Amino acid sequence: MAEQGRRRDRGRDRDRGDDRDSEFVDKLVHINRVAKVVKGGRRFGFAALVVVGDQRGRVGFGHGKAREVPEAIRKATDSAKRGLIRVPLREGRTLHHDVAGRHGAGKVVLRAAEPGTGIIAGGPMRAVFETLGIQDIVAKSMGTSNPYNMVRATFDALKRQDSPRSVAARRGIKVSALQARRRDGGDAAASAEA
Repeated sequence: MAEQGRRRDRGRDRDRGDDRDSEFVDKLVHINRVAKVVKGGRRFGFAALVVVGDQRGRVGFGHGKAREVPEAIRKATDSAKRGLIRVPLREGRTLHHDVAGRHGAGKVVLRAAEPGTGIIAGGPMRAVFETLGIQDIVAKSMGTSNPYNMVRATFDALKRQDSPRSVAARRGIKVSALQARRRDGGDAAASAEA
């Protein structure tokens, strides 16, 4: 009986994160129950989709399957922690530029937003942004509403995110020169230099 109570309490504080990994916040996005029909009746299994992040620019997602819900969630959380990605954020609150992502039939568009906008996004995408630490974003999902494909499409978009520092380093110029080119009209300034 005490074991059952402990198991029940463990699932309550999913959003706060684990005590041993207090830097990470995990959000349960979706649980799927599947039934296998066997000689004695039905045998149930559970699949969990979890998003994990440190709310400072690192985020990952994982998938876990087990006969019990807490075990499936634990497996998914461990899988998410193994696959963390770093996303550059502007002022620690929004994206540097608008970006689109795709996975299968899932398509998402992420747009940087002004301070005070908040997170305007659907369920699975909202969980990704909250664990990532984004405060202002406008996102739209098109195509499928399958949470797995929506999360994967969101991660595809986030992987395409570039900071001005990384773009300047790739081009071999300073960030201030990059910003000056952007103000002057971008391509016109580049062609004038050549």
